[in-house]
Amino acid sequence: MTPAPAVVYYGDDFTGATDTLGTAARAGLRALLFLETPDAARIECAGPLDVLGIAGAARAMTPEAMQAELAPVAALFRSLGARVLHYKTCSTFDSAPHIGSIGAAVRALRGAVEQPWTAIVGGQPNLGRHCLFGHLFAAAGAGGEVFRIDRHPTMSLHPVTPMHESDLRLHLAGQGLADVRSIPFTAASSGSHALGEALGRALHPPSPAKPPEAVLFDVADATQLAAIGEVLWAHARRDTLLAVGPSSVVDAMAAAFGPRADAQTAAAVTPATGPVLVLAGSLSPVTARQVAAAQSFDIVWLDAPRLAQRDAPTLQRHARDIAQALARGRHVLACTRPPEQASPSPDVDAQALARAGGDLLVQVLARVPLRRVGVAGGDTSSHGVQALDAWGLSYVADMGAGASLCRVHSDDTRLDGMEIMLKGGQMGTDDVFERLVHGAG
Repeated sequence: MTPAPAVVYYGDDFTGATDTLGTAARAGLRALLFLETPDAARIECAGPLDVLGIAGAARAMTPEAMQAELAPVAALFRSLGARVLHYKTCSTFDSAPHIGSIGAAVRALRGAVEQPWTAIVGGQPNLGRHCLFGHLFAAAGAGGEVFRIDRHPTMSLHPVTPMHESDLRLHLAGQGLADVRSIPFTAASSGSHALGEALGRALHPPSPAKPPEAVLFDVADATQLAAIGEVLWAHARRDTLLAVGPSSVVDAMAAAFGPRADAQTAAAVTPATGPVLVLAGSLSPVTARQVAAAQSFDIVWLDAPRLAQRDAPTLQRHARDIAQALARGRHVLACTRPPEQASPSPDVDAQALARAGGDLLVQVLARVPLRRVGVAGGDTSSHGVQALDAWGLSYVADMGAGASLCRVHSDDTRLDGMEIMLKGGQMGTDDVFERLVHGAG
């Protein structure tokens, strides 16, 4: 029988799920990302894993839909005997009571674990996400200026889940996590012993205070992750634990598992062997810069309002034109926002447009086989990959912070082995699309 993985994680969108996959693989952990909750036969075929991932789209769901989505994940975790159940959130924690609620996710999953409290890791420094005294800060693009999340030029104006509160304790209280205690980064900076003592005080307050529902760990810089991982893994080895947060949860845990002889250095991205398709559904300024830098591509501006209305002739016309260009050997970048449009159109349903992007990707691939594609935008990536006849992804190479190149696993021989890069709108360097074509050492 295949041994149990140490960690089972559910990614609330596909781009974040692949970031966690890459984090685990680069640490030398045996990791595989399934595109739906796998059955026992599929897990057995995958072989021994340290980290088993499940990619989902809970970030775009109502609390009721999240409950149905996460129930099989909880059941799988209990059946496998893993120690840590990780609900992987976006590193910016963007969510709301009515859509992508992190509180709803905790309520759906905490019955699967033995620990009565939930660990929340509040930052991911390699992506420019930092949590200090409970408040979240985020860089605007790779290496960009750091803003408090409620003043971030993109996340404060997100079309679906704008962030209007930087204190994650208050943000999560609005989603039903009423008692979240915060442990400042100064405790982790003093080492695992000091952090463990701080956690003990938080979990066992003097009477008559009640133990907290969740504990938020500040992360100011990457040096604190090792102490956080050591403390959380010590608790998880005794009783199974629910951990919430970005890929830094697995990053922290990996250090606690001990050194791995097969830890990967940054693998080179090889040049594409044929035409490349990129579907850019993100409206962020970061993606706009990446589109502007994509000199190797023919750019197709998609009719977003008609696509969002599921207009079949428009979808077929775009699919035909894109496939014909790819068949001629041209690289194609299909974008949902024209260059003169500075902000999202209020008349376009963002979720409907993301679903239409998935339909477009499937129709193009049905017309012309490709060996490498890219998708920009969290919701567009989730719906795009869900529309494919594929069951899993494995890590190939690092495309830059927050973007991994993955290999598609499918029972359809036309898709099996295709490489795909999924990235959130805020992720990646300005030349990430060019790197997808030309490779990078």
